[in-house]
Amino acid sequence: MISVVVPAHDEAPVIGRLLRGLLAGARPGELEIIVVPNGCTDDTERVARSFGDAVEVVPLTRAGKYAALRAGDDRATGAEVVYVDADVEIGAADVRRLAFALHESGVLAVAPERVVATGRSSWPVRWYYDFWQELPVVREGLFGRGVIAVAPEARRRLRALPEVMGDDLAASVAFTPAERRVVPGTRVVVHAPRTLGDLLRRRVRSVTATTQLQQVSQGAVDSARTTRADLVRVVRGRPSAAPKLVVFLAVTVVTRRRARRPIRSGDFTTWLRDESSRAA
Repeated sequence: MISVVVPAHDEAPVIGRLLRGLLAGARPGELEIIVVPNGCTDDTERVARSFGDAVEVVPLTRAGKYAALRAGDDRATGAEVVYVDADVEIGAADVRRLAFALHESGVLAVAPERVVATGRSSWPVRWYYDFWQELPVVREGLFGRGVIAVAPEARRRLRALPEVMGDDLAASVAFTPAERRVVPGTRVVVHAPRTLGDLLRRRVRSVTATTQLQQVSQGAVDSARTTRADLVRVVRGRPSAAPKLVVFLAVTVVTRRRARRPIRSGDFTTWLRDESSRAA
């Protein structure tokens, strides 16, 4: 059995999509799906319960992804546990491949290859993600995928992490390159923001979360930072990406300026959420 833990805060428009995809290709008794609605003010819990016994629902009164992950992990009985954000799309076959990849000696954490769905996004958003996905740290890290699968030893390591906003980045840098894998042939669909404004909100949250993690991890985030050499390498390898680099840099500059206020005030709890990617 593979345990799948899904923390969900006001995810009624999208969580059914994820659960249908997981259950459609699952073998009998293969997946233990645990949904943890936390602080919801919409129908997330009702949608999850509509799947009957195939989905265990563990509601929490207060909103908080960290607590939701812990609550789901407490209920998980599978040897491998896959943590999945409610707004992504992944099927049972890919979850199965992720769990199998954890049988490789020394591998503790794995994630699927990322497909960023930008078909409904404005052109600046599309250009940003076209360039972003070429960066080495983005290709190799486990963050930004909405899915991380871990072996038993890794579960203990993740539970020891401090409560931070950037939980996926914290999970990624908790493992050495030899301990983590992006599994070829697996696939998760991550839905991009539709508008530039929504992208900026998402990126401000990311910068704020990275700063918080840097403060509490004593430099562990350095391995996940993009350097000037990385940018040059992308353009040299793909000259047509040069105009998209301009968009990427512009978004980066604006994002860092907007992140200064929450960072100075120590506000590492305000979750600037992109609602456009969740719209029907």
